[in-house]
Amino acid sequence: MLYTVLMISEVLLSIGIITLVLMQHGKGADAGAAFGSGASGTVFGARGAGNFLTRTTAILATLFFLNCLALAYIVAYQARHAAGTESVIDKLEAPAAQVPVADLPAVDLPVESAPAQEGGQPKAPADLPE
Repeated sequence: MLYTVLMISEVLLSIGIITLVLMQHGKGADAGAAFGSGASGTVFGARGAGNFLTRTTAILATLFFLNCLALAYIVAYQARHAAGTESVIDKLEAPAAQVPVADLPAVDLPVESAPAQEGGQPKAPADLPE
C-alpha cells in the first residue's frame, strides 16, 4: 500500500517538475523584459514569476529525491526479507552459534598405534626429530 502511494506521488512529482521547468523562461528572455516587453503586466509582476517558479521547482525536486530514497529503501527492505536472507554485513556481525560440549554426542574413534620396533618401542615417524 505504501509502495503504491509513493509510486503515484513519484509520477505526480515528475509531471509537476516537467511542467514547471517548461514554464520558466530561459536566460535570453530576461533581456527582452529589461527593454519593456510587457512582462510587468503578468500575474506575478516583472520578477515575481521567476522567483515563484524557481522556488516551487526546487521544492518539488527535493520532494522527488526524498520520494526516490523512500522507494529505494522500501524495495531493498522487501527484497531482503522476501528472500529470507540477510545482508553480508549482517551475517558478519552475527555471532556464530556455539553448541556446549555437554550437548555433543560421545563418539568413539579408533586409535591407531604405531608399529612396534624390535625392542617393543613404537617407531618414531621419520619426519619428526628425536
